[in-house]
Amino acid sequence: MSKIAPELLALQRLYYWEKSQPKRVALTQPMGDGKVLEFTWAQVGDQVRRMATHLKAQGWAPGDKVAILSKNCAWWLMTDLAIWMAGYVSVPLYPTLAASTVKQILTHSDARACFVGKLDGWAGMKPGVPDGLPCISYPLSPTDALTTYLGWDALCAAAKPLQGDVLRGEDELATLIYTSGTTGMPKGVMHTFGNFAWGMDAAFKRVAMSDQDRMLSYLPLAHVVERVLVEHGWLRTSFHVFFAESLDTFTADLQRARPTIFFSVPRLWVKFQQGVHHKMPAAKLKLLLSLPIIGGLVRRKVLKALGLDQCRFAAGGAAPMPVTLLAWFRALGLPINEGYGMTENLAVSHLTLPGKNQEGSVGPVYEGVEVRIDPANGEVQMRSSALMLGYYKEAALTRETFSSDGWLRTGDKGHIDAQGNLRITGRVKDLFKTSKGKYVAPAPIEEKLVMHDAVEACVVTGANLGQPLGIVMLNVQAVASLGDTVARAELSTSLSQHLKGINEQLDPHEQLKCLIAVTTAWTVDNDLITPTFKVKRNRIEDLYSKNYERWQTSAEKVIFQTEGDR
Repeated sequence: MSKIAPELLALQRLYYWEKSQPKRVALTQPMGDGKVLEFTWAQVGDQVRRMATHLKAQGWAPGDKVAILSKNCAWWLMTDLAIWMAGYVSVPLYPTLAASTVKQILTHSDARACFVGKLDGWAGMKPGVPDGLPCISYPLSPTDALTTYLGWDALCAAAKPLQGDVLRGEDELATLIYTSGTTGMPKGVMHTFGNFAWGMDAAFKRVAMSDQDRMLSYLPLAHVVERVLVEHGWLRTSFHVFFAESLDTFTADLQRARPTIFFSVPRLWVKFQQGVHHKMPAAKLKLLLSLPIIGGLVRRKVLKALGLDQCRFAAGGAAPMPVTLLAWFRALGLPINEGYGMTENLAVSHLTLPGKNQEGSVGPVYEGVEVRIDPANGEVQMRSSALMLGYYKEAALTRETFSSDGWLRTGDKGHIDAQGNLRITGRVKDLFKTSKGKYVAPAPIEEKLVMHDAVEACVVTGANLGQPLGIVMLNVQAVASLGDTVARAELSTSLSQHLKGINEQLDPHEQLKCLIAVTTAWTVDNDLITPTFKVKRNRIEDLYSKNYERWQTSAEKVIFQTEGDR
C-alpha cells in the first residue's frame, strides 16, 4: 500500500507550482552590493528542465549520483530538482569541508559529476575533487571555478527544456545525505522520495505552514533539517525562500526576509542573545522587560533589530537547547520550540508543541512515529516511515544501527515524562567514569556552562580523573579582552562565579575541578566542530588530554589556555 499520495512527491510539487502559480516569486537570491535576483516558479521550472536535459544527455545510468558542493543559493535548490528530473540521485556536500573529506565523499558516493557553487574556501577544497570529474559552476561560484568549469547559464541557454512531467516513485532513492560526523568519516544516509513526503506530512500535523510564510535559508542545505524544512517545505507550500549572502550581511539578510518561520542551532541562538547583551546589559534588559508598557516596546524593538519581529514560529535543534536560553527568548516574546531528530530519520521525531511551555524536553513524538526507551541502557529508539534505507555501501554499519526488530538506535539516552515528552539526558557513549568509580553525564553540565556570555562552546571531560574538567572556548570579544590586565581579571572572576554557581547545582562527583578557557577557536577547518556546530568531543580530548594531570593539580579555578600552551 502506498504511504503517500503521488502528487505530494517532490517533483510533482514542482510541476504543480509551475503550472498553477507561474508568476509567483519563489526564490530571492542576493547578488552582492544590495542587489537581488528573483525567480518565479515559471523561471525555476524552466531552468530545472534545461539543466535536466543537459544532465540526461550525459547518458549516465538511472540512479547514478551527482554531487552538489555549494553554500545555500537558488541554484542549489534548482540543481537538486534537475538531478531528480534527469533520473539521478543527489549527493550534497557541506560547503566547509576539508579537501580530504570532499574526496572521500565524492569517491565513496561514485559521483558522476559535481556542481561547484558559492563557496568561501574553494582553494582549500579543490584538491579534493578527483581529476577528470566533470564539474559545473554557478553564477556566484569562485572565479577559479567560473573560468575552469562549464557554467550554469551557458548550459541552460544551450539546452531545451525537458518536456513532460518525469515521475519518480516514492520508493526510489532520492539522495545520499552524508552525516556531519562528530566521530569518524561521514556515512551516506539513503533516503527515498517517499521518506521526504511522509516526513512533511508528519511535520505539517505539528506545525502549520502555508504560502504566506517566509524563510531565510542560511544553515547548510546539506544538513537534514534545512533540507526538510526549507527545500521540502517550500515544495509543499510554495512559501517564499530568501537566501543569506554572507556572515557580514546576515543582519541585512534577516531584515530583507523578515522570516515568519525561523530555525537555528543553539550556538547561533546564544550568539543572538550575546549580541543583545552587548548593546544592553542583561540586568537592564530584564528590568525594562518587567515594566508593563515599556516592556512591550522593548520586546518589539529588540526583535525588529534581530529581524525576527514577524516570526510566528521559532525552533532550535541539532544539539540541546539550554533551558535558561529558552526562558530568555520566551521573556523576549519569542518562544522557541525545541526539536529532536537525526539524519537517519529525516529529523522527523520529536518537537515541542507550539503554545505550550515544554522547556527541558523535546516534546512529544510526531504522529505516526513510535518511540521506546531501551531498559538495558536508557537509549532512545524509534521507527517511522521516514527511516533511512541504510548507509550507502555500509551493510555492517546499517545492521549495527538498527535493533533486531527494526528500531533505529539513536545513541541518545533519555526518558519519557508523565506528559509524554521526551527528555534527552545525554549520549549512551558520552558517559564517563571518574577515578572514584562514579559516572558523569556531560551534556546537562555543558548546557549550563555555555550560558556565560564569554563562552562560545564547551566540553566536559574527565574519564579516570578525580573530578571532571570544563573546557570552554572563549568568543572573539572575550579573547580580545585578555590583553587588558583589568579586563582579564574581571573575566576570570566572572567565570569563577559561573563555575561556583554550576557546581552548587551538581552532585559532588559531578562538580568541575576547574575551567580551562581556551583562546583557539574550534572550527570546521581545524576539525574540532562539525559543519552544524557540534563539538567533536573525541578530537577535543585528543588535543588537550596531555594537560589533564597538570590542570587537576592546579589551585586555580580558571586557567587561560593559549595556542602556544597546548
